[in-house]
Amino acid sequence: MTINGYRAVIAYDPEIKMFRGEFPSLTGGDYFYAKEVKGLLREGEKSLKAFLEACADDGVEPRKHFSGKFILRLDPETHEAATVAAAAHGKSLNQWAVDAIREAAST
Repeated sequence: MTINGYRAVIAYDPEIKMFRGEFPSLTGGDYFYAKEVKGLLREGEKSLKAFLEACADDGVEPRKHFSGKFILRLDPETHEAATVAAAAHGKSLNQWAVDAIREAAST
């Protein structure tokens, strides 16, 4: 779900029988909850507005900084299989992994 240009991740919490949303690319902020999508959108907008206002008041950047680098640990068999798959596609392991992550993240 995208709320005012910020992507939110939504999950259902069966213990409280509500949807829970969060903005993973922000430096903080609380979860927001609702029983239906319309309420989730409303609560997400309120939560986001309060968080952005607090950041502006404190002079804090609301978005997390992402360097573009991270370490991925695999078992040796998966590492080998990924290297073979990358070579079969004529790509380096890094480019193959970037393409796979990009495709998975945009769905």
